[in-house]
Amino acid sequence: MGAKYRGSIHDFPGFDPNQDAEALYTAMKGFGSDKEAILDIITSRSNRQRQEVCQSYKSLYGKDLIADLKYELTGKFERLIVGLMRPPAYCDAKEIKDAISGIGTDEKCLIEILASRTNEQMHQLVAAYKDAYERDLEADIIGDTSGHFQKMLVVLLQGTREEDDVVSEDLVQQDVQDLYEAGELKWGTDEAQFIYILGNRSKQHLRLVFDEYLKTTGKPIEASIRGELSGDFEKLMLAVVKCIRSTPEYFAERLFKAMKGLGTRDNTLIRIMVSRSELDMLDIREIFRTKYEKSLYSMIKNDTSGEYKKTLLKLCGGDDDAAGQFFPEAAQVAYQMWELSAVARVELKGTVRPANDFNPDADAKALRKAMKGLGTDEDTIIDIITHRSNAQRQQIRQTFKSHFGRDLMTDLKSEISGDLARLILGLMMPPAHYDAKQLKKAMEGAGTDEKTLIEILATRTNAEIRAINEAYKEDYHKSLEDALSSDTSGHFRRILISLATGNREEGGENLDQAREDAQVRPPEIADTPSGDKTSLETRFMTVLCTRSYPHLRRVFQEFIKMTNYDVEHTIKKEMSGDVRDAFVAIVQSVKNKPLFFADKLYKSMKGAGTDEKTLTRIMVSRSEIDLLNIRREFIEKYDKSLHQAIEGDTSGDFLKALLALCGGED
Repeated sequence: MGAKYRGSIHDFPGFDPNQDAEALYTAMKGFGSDKEAILDIITSRSNRQRQEVCQSYKSLYGKDLIADLKYELTGKFERLIVGLMRPPAYCDAKEIKDAISGIGTDEKCLIEILASRTNEQMHQLVAAYKDAYERDLEADIIGDTSGHFQKMLVVLLQGTREEDDVVSEDLVQQDVQDLYEAGELKWGTDEAQFIYILGNRSKQHLRLVFDEYLKTTGKPIEASIRGELSGDFEKLMLAVVKCIRSTPEYFAERLFKAMKGLGTRDNTLIRIMVSRSELDMLDIREIFRTKYEKSLYSMIKNDTSGEYKKTLLKLCGGDDDAAGQFFPEAAQVAYQMWELSAVARVELKGTVRPANDFNPDADAKALRKAMKGLGTDEDTIIDIITHRSNAQRQQIRQTFKSHFGRDLMTDLKSEISGDLARLILGLMMPPAHYDAKQLKKAMEGAGTDEKTLIEILATRTNAEIRAINEAYKEDYHKSLEDALSSDTSGHFRRILISLATGNREEGGENLDQAREDAQVRPPEIADTPSGDKTSLETRFMTVLCTRSYPHLRRVFQEFIKMTNYDVEHTIKKEMSGDVRDAFVAIVQSVKNKPLFFADKLYKSMKGAGTDEKTLTRIMVSRSEIDLLNIRREFIEKYDKSLHQAIEGDTSGDFLKALLALCGGED
């Protein structure tokens, strides 16, 4: 028994190449052409059958079918149809020829093809290139590229990757050590070792190498590649690693990026849909659905048009978002994830713990000395305050007042400034009073900082919310509810006030109730927009703002089972503005609160400039709750440690204090 076929295009039953050739000739005869008939025939035949149609067409009419198709069709549709008509190796050869012809080189195309093809496909590609262009592919690659990028492409082009599934544990350990010594342990990088190991070892062997590398070094291999290599060579090696781990996942990611944002990278979209339609399109679809919470079919449908769209959708082979009896494997994966999360009990761990041998008297004196006289000893201030729990800091405040008759917070304000002051003073406040202050600042002055309101109110427990209410009343002589009422409006206000009551249920799940709650969704989710947005938002609020976390996890699971949609995807599709952002934050917090905060931290340091306020707020508020968990989620999702991200994005005493709170390098 061979491996299960995972393509979306199959041999057409009752295939007659002469009949197809006649139908295509008729479709292109006379004025204009019947594009619908052309795409229907070509997308319903396997590549092997299309080659037979080409031969029959030549025999019947003495004409070249591809030449006629090129003459009759135009643009993206022509490129797609002609690509389907070529044998796979010749299609790859044409893509590579285009990538290295003329001024400039399309390195992304070279990387995609050469990093993902099997030995057999590589040999066929080299032969096809020679046949089609009477040129040597290796010589052309060498003539158009340079450096380590060129060397790795040439290695891949040989098609000599080991294919033995029997793996030597000793060789795995040796390769891990060689890669580590070639990169992390070496001044500079020994690129030749990376090229040799990643270019020649079998996939099974390399997967074990990657696993062992993470255990040995504490870093995924991708993080080391990003740290040690650069430019196109780095991109190529990362693509090789992705294809070793999962070729379908690599292509799912390429397809998503081809259609994400403004404009569509049609050449990439065409190349992948053509080349994978008879190999692993079903696997790509499943991974796409799970990873991006939408189907590949729906993304193509929303991003393309005309006959081009129809052809791509035929190649896709089905819509994984369609609800009903069809329950695709991608939705099953999401369903099983919630099955596990419904019973999972993750221990939350902070990075700041009570100091052993704590002496508030000694700490108060050390802080006074650090601020007395000319200049300030910021290192001492940072060291003491970041290595004491909040309860211990409150004792230090009391002791400081008793000893010196001075307010520690006031003295700190006068001695330090800027981002460091914001961080240190935040750490010195009791958590509820700190959150109350952040909420007050978010509602002060012109405009409202809705993101801060959402972040705090969507993620705090009932006990934390009640403490915030008391602190707000004590500090500002006004109820938090009144403040929210006067500063927000509509459904967004109702959501925030509901969260601010701190009355979320705290019991376990109720399966019958969960199934009823999961019905809170627009009808015909995949096909038509909901009619009554107000009613929909009210129904979502009733469930998301009041049910317990364990119960909501079960609701999300039932929702997937009923619709093949993740609830977060539905919210993003059906809602907008602050209401959408609030509901998404609640869902993400229920799913995985540390991951929610990891994402917020990453975004606060991404791109030009740093959002120091968000960075400070999260580091202060989570340092004793779950910052260790946040660190783990951060490195798993972004292939870099939180410590590295902070180090690369901040400086000075602010950096020192943040790293102390971070608690270590993953």
